[in-house]
Amino acid sequence: MFAGLDDRTWLWVAAGCYLAGFLLGTLSLLRGGRPSGAAMYILVAGGYALQLLGLGLRGKAVGGCPLGNQFEVFQFVAWSAITLYLVIGVTFRNSLLGYFTSCLATALTVLSLSLPSWDAATRSHIFGGNPWIELHAALAVFSYGVFGLLALTSFMYLARNRSLKSKELSGWVSFLPSIFDLDQIGVRLLGSGVTILAISLLVGANYWFRDTASANSIKILITVAVWVAYAVALGLRLAGRLITRRFAWTGIALFAAALLSLEAVDSSRHPATKPTATAVKP
Repeated sequence: MFAGLDDRTWLWVAAGCYLAGFLLGTLSLLRGGRPSGAAMYILVAGGYALQLLGLGLRGKAVGGCPLGNQFEVFQFVAWSAITLYLVIGVTFRNSLLGYFTSCLATALTVLSLSLPSWDAATRSHIFGGNPWIELHAALAVFSYGVFGLLALTSFMYLARNRSLKSKELSGWVSFLPSIFDLDQIGVRLLGSGVTILAISLLVGANYWFRDTASANSIKILITVAVWVAYAVALGLRLAGRLITRRFAWTGIALFAAALLSLEAVDSSRHPATKPTATAVKP
């Protein structure tokens, strides 16, 4: 019965799981309680498995990592953020991280699924069978997932900071980690994202320098600009010049800019070829 379902159907079901987790958490917060860590984790993990299945089917059809258009990139960013939550969420025992991550994943997956134009062009073998370029692209987009979690922890920091200043320590804000813990999580996420994106650029450069004619200068320039912006933020933070609220607002602003840059990156690609017989149809 399920064998005939296409990749977009599975991705819709995954988005439904993320949305269910977000609504469950919202209901718990409205009732004055902490979002259930176990229930939230199960729903998010279920959505993650289904999204992985959908992306796997898409990857099999296009002959590589599904990063050929804006729809696929947004789906991959959401998957990356959920991957990180499932790894570090239990470590920090922070159910609110799962709540906000499910919100981010819901927004990214539903938005991309709701805009047919983002998936109008299906590309096959967009990396030309080159595993290094495929690895470069996957690492680059995965780093965006890391930066997404940084934006979430930055928002949580701002909420916690505001509650402390206004001395309103009740409600959902009371379930947030301490200011110190949120700051340390943010620094670690920023360092991890900068490192992953740097590795991605080094992997890509190893190929671009050998075949400069195939390099997309606009895409490279945008990706390097994103890395430089985050690297500068990391340097300023470690130097003690970008701290507290300014650091949090920077994390949010940079992620918004990074998401906007994805459209420019996608539009700079070569024109899409017509889908093959095995390609996934939107």
